Amino acid sequence: MLQQKRFLALDVFRGMTICFMIIVNTSPDGDHTFAPLMHAQWHGFTPADLVFPSFLFAVGNAMSFVMPKWEAATTASVLARIFKRTLLIFMLGYLMYWFPFVRPDNTTGGYFFLPFDKTRVFGVLQRIALAYCFASLMIYFLKFRAAVIITAAIVLLYWPILYFFGDAADPFSLQGNAVLKLDLLLIGPGHLYHGNGVPFDPEGFLSTFPAIGNVVAGYWVGKFLQQKGGTYEALTKLMLAGFALLVLAHFWNYSFPVNKKLWTSSFVVQTVGLDCLIIAAIVFVADIQQKTGWTPFFQVFGKNPLFIYLLSEVLVILWNVFRLPSGITVFRWLYDNLFIYLVTPYVGALVQAVLYMLLCWLVGYWMDKKRIYVKV
Repeated sequence: MLQQKRFLALDVFRGMTICFMIIVNTSPDGDHTFAPLMHAQWHGFTPADLVFPSFLFAVGNAMSFVMPKWEAATTASVLARIFKRTLLIFMLGYLMYWFPFVRPDNTTGGYFFLPFDKTRVFGVLQRIALAYCFASLMIYFLKFRAAVIITAAIVLLYWPILYFFGDAADPFSLQGNAVLKLDLLLIGPGHLYHGNGVPFDPEGFLSTFPAIGNVVAGYWVGKFLQQKGGTYEALTKLMLAGFALLVLAHFWNYSFPVNKKLWTSSFVVQTVGLDCLIIAAIVFVADIQQKTGWTPFFQVFGKNPLFIYLLSEVLVILWNVFRLPSGITVFRWLYDNLFIYLVTPYVGALVQAVLYMLLCWLVGYWMDKKRIYVKV
């Protein structure tokens, strides 16, 4: 029974992450989006910045249930599973950004084929794939204590690496950071994200290494709850750990700013601290107090997280690429002609994003009823 409860908490935590992620990613008007639903421009932190690291935390949490099953398997079969999953998730992310392989031509009003040299290599799913791969290999081949030490070393060394290899004037700036310099060296500007006004990928290769910390921390929390159970003592320790990490992140921020796009070490510590508090609260309500009436909604997302995330992104991509004859996107047309008139433009943008999230939820609900679960 306890095992089932922990899976419930994991599904709910993961489902809440996907739910919020869809709302954050699908606002139809960035100029009229409530501030908590927008990512920090550079340094700083908003609730929206917690979504991605929380998903990595959930990946690690799920690993804590899978690892014991690997003990009876051969090393070759475990490596095959890890590398297969890594490759599949990475390629899904890469193809998602390339899909549907054409883009609108604002000059002619038609479409042009997006060449390979203009495709984005790194991204959200790609980071999940790489962080999962590194973390799972460490935990499988090393003692957990050694994996924690190596992860802590990565998080700590990331600070001087950015400082000494970035521009002397401001090593943590958008155009002078070491993450951008390495990405330009490895793949060039054509394969980077251009949404910041300049070529820069917030999921760059170098900044993926500290993200391993989010996965390993999630693994530790999952393992801790399995060993200690959903008791008041266990949750107290988990909440104290979360609070201590938040205090550390606060003071570290003064010398190494919290920055999601650089995935700074202080950002890792802060997001892990918040996730510890959140998952402790979920276990307290759903496991200890047995209040589970609210959980089925989020379980729908939590049982098919990757598929629902891909669905939400692919639909938005299609609606943005294939436009109406006027040249406007379907998403924008709905906002301009309907949702913008709901109380205020900000409320209208939020309502449209929430309704889109519910559309994705309905697909997940149907899949759950049919017992269709997409595993990678």
